[in-house]
Amino acid sequence: MTIPFQWPADYLPAIVPPRPAPERALWFVFCGSNLLVSTSPPVALPRLASPENLGFAPRRSQYLGELAGVHCFSGEVEPGTDAPQGWAWQNLRMLYGALEEPLFALAGRALQLIDWDRTHQYCGACATPTRPRAEERSRECPGCGLVVYPRLAPAVMCLARRGPELLLARSARFARDMYSALAGFVEPGETLEQCVEREVREEVGVRVRNLRYFGSQPWPFPHSLMIAFHAEFAGGEIRIDGVEIEDAQWFNIANLPRLPARISIARKLIDSALGEMRKRGSE
Repeated sequence: MTIPFQWPADYLPAIVPPRPAPERALWFVFCGSNLLVSTSPPVALPRLASPENLGFAPRRSQYLGELAGVHCFSGEVEPGTDAPQGWAWQNLRMLYGALEEPLFALAGRALQLIDWDRTHQYCGACATPTRPRAEERSRECPGCGLVVYPRLAPAVMCLARRGPELLLARSARFARDMYSALAGFVEPGETLEQCVEREVREEVGVRVRNLRYFGSQPWPFPHSLMIAFHAEFAGGEIRIDGVEIEDAQWFNIANLPRLPARISIARKLIDSALGEMRKRGSE
C-alpha cells in the first residue's frame, strides 16, 4: 500500500550537511505551507547550490539527507516573499499527483522540520535562545540544558462497520457535503485501542469492537501521525457531540456521500473497507 508522505525507498536521512557544500542540491523552499515549484510543466523543484541563486536567502535551513544520491535541503523564507520569475508558491496538498511521489513525500518531511525549527527557537522553560545539536535532530538550551525534538502528535482514525453500512461523520471545517472516518488525538497514558474506543464514544455515542490495524500516515499539517483502524459496531445510538462533529450517519455502501481526497489515509481506509465488503457480498 502506497501512502503519501512516507519516506521514499531511496532516501537516506541525515543531519550534518556535506563539506564542502554541494554545487547542486535539491531544495524544498517554503513560504508558510506553500512550496516553491516551477511554473512550467512538469512541476519541478529548484536544483542549485542555494536559494540565493534565485534572489533570496532562507531565514533558516535544514539538511535532510540524500534522495537517490542527491543532497537535499529545506528552507523557509519570510512571509510575503515574491516567487522568482518562472517559479510559484503552491500549497503542498494541491501538489499531490502533480509532483513526483518521492519529492512529494520528502516535501512533507521538510515542512514538518521547518515548522518545528521555527517554533523552537527559544527554550520553553527559561526563554533562552536554543541551538541545534550536531549529533541528532534536536535543539538544546545552553541555559538550562532542555533538549527538544521534532514534535509528533499521534492521532487515531476509526472506520466502523454495521452490516453493509459504514459510520461516517463530518466536521464544520470539512469541504461541503464531505464525510470521513472518525479521528482524534491520543491522550497521555492511553493506548491506541483505548483512544479509538474513547473518541468514537465521545464524538458519536457509539461503541466499537474487534479493532483491526489498517496502516499509518505521516500528516505534515503540521505534525501528526495518523494511525488507522477498522472496527465493528458493538452498540449504541448515534449522538453527536455538537462540538467536533456536526453530523454522523450510517451510510450504505451503495449510497455513500462525498469522501475525502485520495491523498489521505482516511480515503484509503474507506476504499479498503469497501473492497472487503463488496468482495464478501459477491461470494
